[in-house]
Amino acid sequence: MVSLSEKNRELMGEFNQIINEYKGELWRYCRYLTGSPWDGEDLFQETIIKAFGSIYQRWHPTNPKSYLYRIATTTWIDHCRKQKRFVGTLEEENIPVEDFSHSFDAEEALEYLMELFNPRQIAVFLLKEVFTFTAKEVADMVRTTPGAVYATVRRMHTRLSDNPMKEKSDRAAVENTTTNKVIQSYLKALNEGNVNKVLELMSEPAHNEASMGFQEFSKEEMQSGSMRYGLPGFRAEEHLLWGKKVIVVFHDGENGPAIHDIQYQEVENEKIVLHRSYYFCREFIVAAFEELKIPPQLDKPVVDWK
Repeated sequence: MVSLSEKNRELMGEFNQIINEYKGELWRYCRYLTGSPWDGEDLFQETIIKAFGSIYQRWHPTNPKSYLYRIATTTWIDHCRKQKRFVGTLEEENIPVEDFSHSFDAEEALEYLMELFNPRQIAVFLLKEVFTFTAKEVADMVRTTPGAVYATVRRMHTRLSDNPMKEKSDRAAVENTTTNKVIQSYLKALNEGNVNKVLELMSEPAHNEASMGFQEFSKEEMQSGSMRYGLPGFRAEEHLLWGKKVIVVFHDGENGPAIHDIQYQEVENEKIVLHRSYYFCREFIVAAFEELKIPPQLDKPVVDWK
């Protein structure tokens, strides 16, 4: 008899095949919308999970791309509301409809957009000007009218023209520059392949999450699950990635090192209480390649990204 979890994994595999061509651009949209690769990855994962979990409610033909971007947009706006942020209103104007033809580099101007505009305006601008959805499609996603979309984009272009962008700073905010001694012990154990030492550093109710892959909620589950057959034996180093200290696990192949996994841990009372792996997160690891200049491992156990 097929278990519920097995059936869900099978269905998720089929769903991923349908949406696979849209995932790279969707990840970029989530990154731009949140202003952070870390928050963007969280929004991206939540979007995929929500999209998979709610598709059964759609009785009408559905465009997968618009469906995903709609969920990402509404999820982010809902988060902003919960944080008591002003999400803004979108007003129409009696002006001729106009499509702007000049390009806009969202990555270069990301911080600038965040300073000048509210979350709904940013979503409209990105969807219309960067990801080239029609005004009607954008209106459907942010729950407004096409006229309000055109008016919002026009006002935003005017304000951007009136407020020249400041020179980009290369200094990224660093979350924590001090390496915890527990993390150093974990890194040493990982490089030595010492699974007993790794488990010793975990709290009993530690949460071990391989995002988009699996979750374990205790040391006991790790022992009988992901660490049952030991550690992979790959080389690991600490790196600074988008302002956060992480552990990068490398596969040293014939063509040199490749990113096998990216991890970070949270420590409390001298124990690791959260271990998070991005092993299954292709879009995240590809973006990390652009930052670290180290290619991803495309063919690894369970996944094949070739």
